[in-house]
Amino acid sequence: MADGEKLIPINIEEQMKSAYIDYSMSVIVSRALPDVRDGLKPVHRRVLFGMHELGIKSTGAYKKSARVVGEVLGKYHPHGDTSVYDSMVRMAQDWSVRYMMVDGQGNFGSVDGDSPAAMRYTEVRMQKISEEMLSDIEKDTVDHKLNFDDTLKEPTVLPTRIPNLLVNGASGIAVGMATNMAPHNLTEVINGTIAYIDNRDIEIDELMQHVKAPDFPTGGIIYGYDGVRDAFHTGRGRIVMRAKATIEEVKGRECIIVNEIPYQVNKADMIKKTADLVNDKKLEGIASIRDESDRKGMRIVYVLKRDAIPNIVLNKLFKYTQLQTSFSVNNIALVNGRPEQLNLKQLIHHFVEHRHEVVVRRTKYELAKAEARAHILEGLIIASDNIDEVITIIRGSSNADEAREKLMERFELTEIQARAIVEMRLRQLTGLEQDKLRAEYDEIIKTIADLKDILSNEERRYNIIKDELLYIKEKYGDERRSTIEYAGGDMRIEDMIPNSKVVVTISHAGYVKRTNLDEYKVQNRGGRGQKGATTRNEDFLEHLFVGTNHQYMLFFTQKGKVFWMRVYEIPEGGKNTKGRAIQNLINIEQDDKVKAFLVTGDLKDEDYINSHYVIMATKKGQVKKTPLEQYSRPRANGINAITIKEGDELLEAKLTTGDSQVMLALKSGKAIRFEESKTRPMGRTASGVRGITLGNEKDEVIGMVSVNDMESNILVVSEKGYGKRSNLEDYRITNRGGKGVKTLNISEKTGELVAIKNVDDSNDLMIINKSGLTIRMAVEDLRVMGRATQGVRLINIKNNDSIAAVAKVLHEKEESENGTEIENDDNENQE
Repeated sequence: MADGEKLIPINIEEQMKSAYIDYSMSVIVSRALPDVRDGLKPVHRRVLFGMHELGIKSTGAYKKSARVVGEVLGKYHPHGDTSVYDSMVRMAQDWSVRYMMVDGQGNFGSVDGDSPAAMRYTEVRMQKISEEMLSDIEKDTVDHKLNFDDTLKEPTVLPTRIPNLLVNGASGIAVGMATNMAPHNLTEVINGTIAYIDNRDIEIDELMQHVKAPDFPTGGIIYGYDGVRDAFHTGRGRIVMRAKATIEEVKGRECIIVNEIPYQVNKADMIKKTADLVNDKKLEGIASIRDESDRKGMRIVYVLKRDAIPNIVLNKLFKYTQLQTSFSVNNIALVNGRPEQLNLKQLIHHFVEHRHEVVVRRTKYELAKAEARAHILEGLIIASDNIDEVITIIRGSSNADEAREKLMERFELTEIQARAIVEMRLRQLTGLEQDKLRAEYDEIIKTIADLKDILSNEERRYNIIKDELLYIKEKYGDERRSTIEYAGGDMRIEDMIPNSKVVVTISHAGYVKRTNLDEYKVQNRGGRGQKGATTRNEDFLEHLFVGTNHQYMLFFTQKGKVFWMRVYEIPEGGKNTKGRAIQNLINIEQDDKVKAFLVTGDLKDEDYINSHYVIMATKKGQVKKTPLEQYSRPRANGINAITIKEGDELLEAKLTTGDSQVMLALKSGKAIRFEESKTRPMGRTASGVRGITLGNEKDEVIGMVSVNDMESNILVVSEKGYGKRSNLEDYRITNRGGKGVKTLNISEKTGELVAIKNVDDSNDLMIINKSGLTIRMAVEDLRVMGRATQGVRLINIKNNDSIAAVAKVLHEKEESENGTEIENDDNENQE
């Protein structure tokens, strides 16, 4: 160690802490966050001020970008040249900023993510609107501070007339915080600002009548208003953006044409990723993608396959590609040098306060100038009134200083006035010039009075702010680019799909399809039936139900798992087609099998899911009740619905409101009826309680009915085609877990029981044989009989065929709203 040096021990933890805090403060305050007043970060402010100092006006010639960058680097911004040039480039891109601040000439990149040319090739000048951000800067309207080497002064903020933070937004990542502010429409923001000036107590909702939503440079659609409302009220919100797409026919092929994409989406990347999804078969229905964009505008063409439904493909594009993205608003800006999260009203308030300060400082500056000039004019007027004496004094003086002193003494002038008189030109002695002096003096006295009035009258100052804003609006205001779909957030894919009635069928081997209900016709009782579906050898239809496209479907498997789908997601097939294997649609295990479905309403509706229950029954007679809410968030791989004991399997699941009655029927012809309230709600993983006691080991539960309407009848069907409709009252209410009462006289002729349903005259029956034959009949054709009878023949069974499944559907004739009957024809379900 050299002489005179000493070591000072420092705690490394403290040193790192203080060093990092200094660094983070520097990043927050002088790099990453915009100032709430002019909406600029230091680098943007320095670029604009540098161009102003160089005199590169919007009306002048372009100058090389490198020259501006050099000016900014050398004088104000001691960082890398790329940071300056990149910032300047962004201010010249019409797809990056809503109102461009820099007018660029040359290659400034593209919306496809192409990089701009190097700064030695491109040229820039100011845009007219950025001159408005610097107007009055020479009138001491803002504070200046020394630059990095204390040789020059730079402004701490610009005296902007543009509410730039709202209009152009900002984004930046500091340390421990970030900002992401959306751009808005200048006309709307100025209207909102004027409304705020007129009424300081204005509510944010009232401001939102003026500033409706962000307005992105690339246009597009703001989809849903909830995120916008959150952003305006709290300063945080998630705004969903969609591309503007239309469906057109091009050369005989249906195409989706996209003309506007969401903000900050790289078009080339988006198209490439979409093509990859198409190639990987994750996006079906698209034959090819072409980018036909040119200097006239954007045009991306998605050519569809012949059998594709355009709306469904478009919605898949929204779901899987960047045609729909979100903008997470986080309004953090520097207020008096401190970062703050701001809502719409606060942003407008801080801008108005800044404008007010600028107007006050400008007025004070102009007043000081005017008073100084008036002071000189007073001296000049005195001189012109006594011109001969003045000339005599000046001629008799040996030098200018002596002349000044003599004048000051003779006419009681100040030094400034005396100097002005000594430096007077001879031409000012003419009569015309003397009149001009007096006229100028009178004018300046009026100006002084006016400026003093401005300083003493706050209302007048705010009127000046309003007038200047209106001028800006008239000069630079334009139409919105982004359209708003207010209902968008609540609007989902299904809004593109008609909510028509469909029949969903599932075969024994697990093939599923949906078919329009209109394809099935009513036949009379005892008919032979018509072919319902083409199935593979030895496969037969096992499940059938009627629902609408928009409903949710829960699939319950025999192992007790539940999967989730929307009806419209099931592939459509004609009545005679096979359908798709369920394994391809839901991730079901190889040895598992779908046994029951629930068709429910909206699973995102809190009231709905909390007021409904799922009742399940197993083959061995266990029942279990669980709130629907437990199944409102299924995952792609399914979730456990019930724990199934060994040797048992799930048979049925029904949706109830908690106050219905439950009926279970056994193969042996016995049935039990008990109140649903006898089973308490349990969690998803419970295995349930005993519902019915089986007659013997071979016996099993064949079906469960949940009854809400006490007027409805109970229909049972046996495997040889016999069925019977009885009153619900014939089955007395017993306790859960009993042996049940006889429901049908089982004999060789009837075969064992296969189905139990609750029906009324408004239902039709769909009966499916194992051979694939279907028959549809009206329930009203079946008379009500006693409980212990054998029933009537519903369907003629040929040879060794037997009934596989029975489903009830709505009657073909339905009451219309005005009470008249309408035939269920082809047009009924078209929207």
